[in-house]
Amino acid sequence: MAEKRDYYEVLEVTKTATVEEIKKAYRKKAIQYHPDKNPGDKEAEEKFKEAAEAYDVLSNPEKRSRYDQFGHAGVSGAAGNGGPFGGFSGESMSMDDIFSMFGDIFGGRGGFGGGFGGFSGFGGGSGSQQRRYRGSDLRVKVKLTLKEISTGVEKKFKLKKYVPCDQCHGTGAEGDGGSETCPTCKGSGSVIRNQQTILGTMQTCVTCSTCGGEGKIIKNKCKKCGGDGIIYGEEVVSVKIPAGVAEGMQLSMGGKGNAGKHNGVAGDLLILVEEEPHQDLIRDDNDLIYNLLLSFPTAALGGAVEIPTIDGKVKVKIDSGTQPGKVLRLRGKGLPNVNGYGTGDLLVNISIYVPEALNKEEKSTLEKMEASDNFKPNTSVKEKIFKKFKSFFD
Repeated sequence: MAEKRDYYEVLEVTKTATVEEIKKAYRKKAIQYHPDKNPGDKEAEEKFKEAAEAYDVLSNPEKRSRYDQFGHAGVSGAAGNGGPFGGFSGESMSMDDIFSMFGDIFGGRGGFGGGFGGFSGFGGGSGSQQRRYRGSDLRVKVKLTLKEISTGVEKKFKLKKYVPCDQCHGTGAEGDGGSETCPTCKGSGSVIRNQQTILGTMQTCVTCSTCGGEGKIIKNKCKKCGGDGIIYGEEVVSVKIPAGVAEGMQLSMGGKGNAGKHNGVAGDLLILVEEEPHQDLIRDDNDLIYNLLLSFPTAALGGAVEIPTIDGKVKVKIDSGTQPGKVLRLRGKGLPNVNGYGTGDLLVNISIYVPEALNKEEKSTLEKMEASDNFKPNTSVKEKIFKKFKSFFD
């Protein structure tokens, strides 16, 4: 399965984009890739769904906050179910639906010409924004112990990455050379292209090839960075890992990736979580499992044993006549839920140790006990043990 693209990248907005900017960006994508405009185009259909999913998350403050912190893992299952508006899926949306849902934010519907910048076609309008470069994302892995996962931890990373040039302060221009307005696009970053079709002249708005969409051209390039405004350097970044994260979860820190050219938008730092195996405990979601091996005398007579937990050892009472397969539950001794919905438990799975070799005296003692009716398993106990054993395979 292909890796999901960053939702901000899908809608071509920055991390700091307002709700209105996100809505405008989505409307543009929805019109561009709508199935009615691209009949039979599977790629356009997928991009339409992708944009709808991105809007569903970024237009919702709660979902957006979780996405900014945990990436796609933080909103897994929260997007793409029924489309961004709950009442219908993206495939069933008509052009009228798209206009009516956003209402006055875009100055009314006004037809395709008036609603999209004052010229025919679907190519975007005369108000195209100047391009801002975005730096690439950085990915790092962090190994965490169960103790660190239970409390949350702060980790520091020394990153080798692109940073703003300290000579030109990220502008890419040498000294006071500065930049000048692009003569081709007159500073807009885009140009209008006319194309003759069977329906007449169609106009589309495309990125200016002279300035690359920036709307300006550097006159004297900085010698240190070659005019890009970025150089290769390093930075120490401190990352707060929240309690309850899990193996494979990816956290996201906005703006801590590679710097963008010409004081553009910095990429993100993506932190992939890896768990270090614990010596005694096994993780099962937010619960922890400990396999306790009891001696036969302890299981029969009862007593107290020490159980390891994340915070140290605790004593647990063993009732007399404890059967193999019994599970003791230590509530609240597991891991916290990353969403803040309580804490898991520590489950103690009991097994009975049977000696592999016996001396003469031990053998004689067991033979005497074997003759006693009290040491013969009864039907109810056999059924309980069988049911517990069978549940492992259901």
